Amino acid sequence: MSETIETAETFSDTLMGFTLPGRNARGRIVRLEGVLEEVLSAHNYPAPITHLLGEALVLGALMGGLLKGDTAQMTLQAQTQGGIVKLLVCDYRAGAVRGYADFDAERLATLGANPSLAALFGEGYLGITFETEGRQRYQGIVPLEGDTLSEACESYFTQSEQIPTLIRVASRAGARGRLAAGLLVQHFPDGEEGRERLHVRLDHPDWEHVAVLAGTISHDELLDPALSLEAIVWRLYHEEEEVRVQSGASVTRGCRCTAAHYETIIARFPSEEQEEMRGPDGIIAVDCAFCSKSFALAI
Repeated sequence: MSETIETAETFSDTLMGFTLPGRNARGRIVRLEGVLEEVLSAHNYPAPITHLLGEALVLGALMGGLLKGDTAQMTLQAQTQGGIVKLLVCDYRAGAVRGYADFDAERLATLGANPSLAALFGEGYLGITFETEGRQRYQGIVPLEGDTLSEACESYFTQSEQIPTLIRVASRAGARGRLAAGLLVQHFPDGEEGRERLHVRLDHPDWEHVAVLAGTISHDELLDPALSLEAIVWRLYHEEEEVRVQSGASVTRGCRCTAAHYETIIARFPSEEQEEMRGPDGIIAVDCAFCSKSFALAI
């Protein structure tokens, strides 16, 4: 096999891309460790929510990493009416991820340690929005069906973009802290990355080959901090004629809240509404749901 791999191996908190030119396919792989701990530590989430949000952050990095440009952004939002998880949102922009979950703690406590997706969301839906560097927006909404968020994201690509896609995500909490990782592979019928996206039957022989091999990845392999991402791709596709590996962006916690940012937003409201926001001391208090920071704005 002809192979192009960077000299330095990739392990955690970096997104890595790869293409299989002979199969007209591409992939993204990521393992979140330190950055996952940073995001989750902003709130005292119970175990089922840390697992859910960890999966969402991995999906955000995998799908957001398909975009090009420093201002392009992917936003994933899961929502329901009457569900235990009221809102789950995360986004990705140029390597920066952030996420937040709002849930009913009392009802969650009645479900046990490992509740199903249906138990958490009921009849919920998943909205996925891609915003390109040129400010074009593409959005798709799919039901939150199946066992995982990953399955809903696969449905989005198949239904909304007509791109056969396989996604595998794993997460765990252990002595070293929390860890989450994932693999995404896609088939492109008209050559390599960058060409027009066309519909391809899911039984296309190239796609079947790529998907079957990707489906053999184990949770232990994805989560092994000593196993490089290059090594995982090698294990899956070492018999291919060519594999091209592209180093990706370092993944960081990306909350963009600042006092100046909120002042700009509040300034857009009419003066009478701004007055209603003020407390008895004349200060407008703003809390960031993503990172739990509080801002006292004297504007």
